[in-house]
Amino acid sequence: MLPLPRILLVSLFLLLTSAENTSFYFPFFTVRNLTLLGDSHLKNGGLIGLTREIGVPSSSSGSLIYENPIRFFDQESNITASFSTSFSFSISNLNPTSFGDGLTFFLSSDNLTLGSPGGYLGLVNSSQPTKARFLAVEFDSKLDTEFNDPNGNHVGLDINELDSIITADALLQNIDLKSGDLITAWIDYKNDLRVLNVFLSYSTVKPPTPLLSLEIDLSHYLKDDMFVGFSASTEGSTEVHLIYNWSFRTFGFLPVRSRSHPHNVSDSSVSAITGIPVSNSTKKHHKRFGLGLGIAGPAFFFVVLAVFGYVSVKKWKGMKVEKCLKAEILTGPREFSYKELYAATRGFHSSRIIGRGAFGNVYKAVFFSSGAIGAVKRSKHSHEGKTEFLAELSIIAGLRHKNLVQLQGWCAEKGELLLVYDFMPNGSLDKLLHPEPENGILLTWSHRQNIAIGLASVLAYLHQECEQQVIHRDIKTSNIMLDGNFNPRLGDFGLARLMDHDKSPVSTLTAGTMGYLAPEYLQYGKATEKTDVFSYGVVILEVACGRRPIERELNSQKMVNLVDWVWGLYGLGKIIEAADKRLNGAFKEQDMRKLLLVGLSCAHPDSAERPSIRRVLQILNNEADPIPVPKMKPSLTFSCSLTVEDLVSDDEESKTTA
Repeated sequence: MLPLPRILLVSLFLLLTSAENTSFYFPFFTVRNLTLLGDSHLKNGGLIGLTREIGVPSSSSGSLIYENPIRFFDQESNITASFSTSFSFSISNLNPTSFGDGLTFFLSSDNLTLGSPGGYLGLVNSSQPTKARFLAVEFDSKLDTEFNDPNGNHVGLDINELDSIITADALLQNIDLKSGDLITAWIDYKNDLRVLNVFLSYSTVKPPTPLLSLEIDLSHYLKDDMFVGFSASTEGSTEVHLIYNWSFRTFGFLPVRSRSHPHNVSDSSVSAITGIPVSNSTKKHHKRFGLGLGIAGPAFFFVVLAVFGYVSVKKWKGMKVEKCLKAEILTGPREFSYKELYAATRGFHSSRIIGRGAFGNVYKAVFFSSGAIGAVKRSKHSHEGKTEFLAELSIIAGLRHKNLVQLQGWCAEKGELLLVYDFMPNGSLDKLLHPEPENGILLTWSHRQNIAIGLASVLAYLHQECEQQVIHRDIKTSNIMLDGNFNPRLGDFGLARLMDHDKSPVSTLTAGTMGYLAPEYLQYGKATEKTDVFSYGVVILEVACGRRPIERELNSQKMVNLVDWVWGLYGLGKIIEAADKRLNGAFKEQDMRKLLLVGLSCAHPDSAERPSIRRVLQILNNEADPIPVPKMKPSLTFSCSLTVEDLVSDDEESKTTA
């Protein structure tokens, strides 16, 4: 019975010795194991767009980062790892006269900072360019004299600054970075040779000669765990940067030393003693030691297996909720302990409550160990709360967009279900639009335009750019948070549902908030992307007018519907009178009129007449003409073409939304 355990021990040893090196391969991309910052987004076909297809003179910046830090230095052996990466990319332009600025592959100790657009390549912040610590290979498509670029088609190595220490013209190997063709790059660093090589080719076959080669010792810059990824930027151009696939690996760490040699014996000391005769007693001692190790080794291995099995079974029996939860979510968000969240919220004290909703209370959390501030959403003790918790966690954990509330982590202990988000200093949009008492911060016209565009951008991402379409189902001003710069962040995915792009919409019982619900959704409970568009239209009218979706008339008991009210003014040729009086006319009438008409077109009673959210975004960015809106609000007649099966959802969804 000894050979089998020995094989297992050898296998375990091989696992241990290879654990120091890291490797991964993405033949195509999903949202798993990746962080998308800024304008980077997942496209159909498993591609990553680092920048947006936006019109001149807008600029764009985005990053794609492998979410786990990678170890490049082993303190025990004092060895720096070598690394190798390859990826395919394309840089294209919708307008040949508009170009710049390119993309980079980088290693950085920071996975949170979004770099500035333009010549900063989305890599560093323009306000603090010298504070960044990174290694990057840039594929630069614009000549920028500020950084001493040789031309607008070069590859360069950047270390802690964007003035490259070495560059090479890509045309030396007949590569046009802006051709729009698929280009494959290989970047190899061998620490033992102190050499960095960069190869480029239009094919997937690695060329024999590197485009850029440099003798350099990078070990001084790789002492910390590093994040690896890509960044790109534009500056008033229509350049589009796509990443198609990516592989990465580190190598060169020494194997784990055997426990049978507790002392660090050098090669010279070994060679010095090999010529000394070994006595018979020593040989016998070695045989006995070998026999003892042969018996004790497998026994120890099986003891470890037994202990591991016992602990695993105990955990499986005692933590069913946590295990169920972990199966629902993607890797990435941190698991907080209940004790940590309890302390950060002062025991969930009432003074820390910053919001209330169907899910439960939201508390401000201050983490004393790091000084960070978060928002903790605490569930109610009910099955519905758990179901909504799982829905929100499984969806938002896999989404990355600058206009989404970022999920930091979660906790499932002591019968509690908690989500931890970034703290939004300016609270929810409804609190600023309708302050109580009316002496709060007044949102300027530029803030309101930015909110309209940002919300359209994130909905376009959810509807058309995710691997699976996400229908939010509860878009309203109280679910739109504002960060320190009054940028909108959409949150509360407890009512959202994932659906494949090529499948019919999910039918559910009606869920959401009155005033924001589309007529067909109220009638049939059928959630589609057009029901989200309707809710978006109501929000935009609320932002422009400063009025609630449904509110009581002054000195009257009559309730006024915001959409009907604005449409009535439009029919009288007085739509500008719908503008928020608190703005005191501090806006361009043309821009206000456009925003109000976009709101009406989105809130059209007939879902077929509503624009897609992508079209809305183009209109707001002056890339498309506004959609004609009838002077009188159209009436809508419902048919009974749906069957009973269309109106009944599955059991889980019914329980969630009933």
